[in-house]
Amino acid sequence: FILQYMSGFGNEHVSEDPRCPGALPEGQNNPQVCPYGLYAEQLSGSAFTCPRPTNKRSWLYRILPSVCHKPFKPLREGHLTHDWDEVEPDPNQLRWKPFEIPKAPQNKLDFVSGLHTLCGAGEPRGRNGIAVHIFVCNTSMLDRCLYNSDGDFLIVPQQGKLLITTEFGKMLVEPNEICVIQQGMRFSVEVFGETRGYILEVYGAHFELPDLGPIGANGLANPRDFLVPVAWYEDRQVPGGYTVISKYQGKLFAAQQDFSPFNVVAWHGNYTPYKYHLEKFMVINAVAFDHADPSIFTVLTAKSTRPGVALADFVIFPPRWGVANNTFRPPYYHRNCMSEFMGLIKGHYEAKEEGFQPGGASLHSMMTPHGPDADCFEKASKAKLEPERVAEGTMAFMFESSLSLAVTKWGLQTSNRLDKNYYKCWEPLKSHFNP
Repeated sequence: FILQYMSGFGNEHVSEDPRCPGALPEGQNNPQVCPYGLYAEQLSGSAFTCPRPTNKRSWLYRILPSVCHKPFKPLREGHLTHDWDEVEPDPNQLRWKPFEIPKAPQNKLDFVSGLHTLCGAGEPRGRNGIAVHIFVCNTSMLDRCLYNSDGDFLIVPQQGKLLITTEFGKMLVEPNEICVIQQGMRFSVEVFGETRGYILEVYGAHFELPDLGPIGANGLANPRDFLVPVAWYEDRQVPGGYTVISKYQGKLFAAQQDFSPFNVVAWHGNYTPYKYHLEKFMVINAVAFDHADPSIFTVLTAKSTRPGVALADFVIFPPRWGVANNTFRPPYYHRNCMSEFMGLIKGHYEAKEEGFQPGGASLHSMMTPHGPDADCFEKASKAKLEPERVAEGTMAFMFESSLSLAVTKWGLQTSNRLDKNYYKCWEPLKSHFNP
């Protein structure tokens, strides 16, 4: 089975499994009798009456409709929460060491049981908010799938590749790639050993490409580089019970059915899962002087109701050239009305050579000061300003949000990964003032 994809961000795609040519009804969505005796089912990702540019829906033609399941029951699994009051707020600069992946024989965790909420704000019932989760797993999901009733998952694998089966087809997502599984889409994750990564979840908005303004028509993430899976189905009975897990209002629920949910023979529409390789990002940068704001590195944005203010942005810091004259080139010292959560996929982030490690994270909360550590400041202040490759072999990213993020008890205590000495990296900064 060779994985194939269609390209384009937000396109109207049409796909049918080659084993059943003509499975898509001609000229209408919901005929009295569908080809091959299939059921038609619409998956809506927006209100019916949304303006056309934001209207999202796909039609799925499946062997059995997804309504055929036993009632949902609460599932006590994983460490998901949207209780942002379980511990006192913490305005400090926070940094986490790489999150630990359990060893398989002692503690088998799949993608769902390995989900841990680190921080977030807002809540899914009001359809406004975000959450940041860490996933650590060592085993594949077997006869179980997940769908998120609350919002969209932007998944950033850091160690180990993910083979994700969705109702729309299969995607292989490796470190340095990302994928987005939108609200309501069923998916199952197969892994190949110890696996770790980050998830940005948004409630109440979908991810879109940022506007380019004066940059013009081309640059940043190009629409053609986003890939969508092609239709693939399995007509598989599961007498022992297939478990469909719903993330609903921040909690998990499980329902049993006796067949695989990946029974979609054909589909068409613009509401799909998709993936993107971060190396395809076309960097825009400062070539005269000063240090441009990190917004020029935005891959995807989930807009809030306020113009120009994101509910959440996904931003990357890829390899690029630094050529600015008479300029302190690392990121500047900063206090921000946004919350900045950073992760590292590989390499060394330029402003924190030590301490910030792949598989770890940092959170600089609203108006909490942050910036280069003392070593970085001294080196950059004396460096010869010639063209240099920045971040070669590195990929750091940021989830930036206009919401004030609360950290969970797992993040502050249970995970036991919080770096209590983070603040010390700024202590050696000394006054150079000379009146």
